Amino acid sequence: MVETNFDWDDLRLFLAIARSGGLGPASASTGKSPPTLGRRMLALERRLGLELFKRLPRGYELTEQGRDFLSKVTAIENKIAPLADAEKRPVVKISAGQWVTDLLCRKAAEIVESDPVLLRFIAADHVLDIGRREAVIGVRNRRPDQIGLAGRRIGRVQFAVYAVDNEVRTWARVIGATPSARWLDEKIGDEATIEVTNSRNALDLALAGVARAVLPTFVGNVQSGLEQVTAPIDILDHDQWLVTHDDDRFLPEVRRVIERTHAVLRTVIK
Repeated sequence: MVETNFDWDDLRLFLAIARSGGLGPASASTGKSPPTLGRRMLALERRLGLELFKRLPRGYELTEQGRDFLSKVTAIENKIAPLADAEKRPVVKISAGQWVTDLLCRKAAEIVESDPVLLRFIAADHVLDIGRREAVIGVRNRRPDQIGLAGRRIGRVQFAVYAVDNEVRTWARVIGATPSARWLDEKIGDEATIEVTNSRNALDLALAGVARAVLPTFVGNVQSGLEQVTAPIDILDHDQWLVTHDDDRFLPEVRRVIERTHAVLRTVIK
């Protein structure tokens, strides 16, 4: 056998295919797509210098070398299994901007239900790299175009200006590089401004009657005491997407969280 380095994930996928007899059944149990499983097994065979499977029209069958390797990997599995924490819950990280994260936090019970999953909300205006698993699910303002990512459209987001009344002239400016922050930079010029680093503080200023703020309509329209003092700002309109990795979306716990998150967001973003 050729000397090589590989991680337990390679062996776990090998076991799934060897025991189920094909890529399709193994995909359901591992959360990896059949093409990904096929590529991973080819790479494993090349690193080992072994032919592990006969690739048949109706499935994968172990070769003699594959059966021998299966017995070795099973022995490794039996040693590793007792070390695993059976009670450890899978972590599903959801990244979104501040406003969507606030909404998801309020609706967390609907997303988790009785699922044995640990939700981790990451509020960030910059885009986390889902391909590198900085997040499992991302709420994004455009359809993913990166290879290996999948997207599901939620709906259309609009922005407008809100204040206690139209007489308020001072602006609440959120320091940052978001589209709404850039639009406001071009809009306000030399007008009176209060700067904040968190978009929630812009809402606080608006509610206090101190300033007017640019807010998503799904936020501003439900605030008691605030008026929408402008029409929706067309240039800031955008579609909202749920984005995840092609492989991760097949994991049962991720799929369930995606479905519930989509349902929650569709109640306000349509």
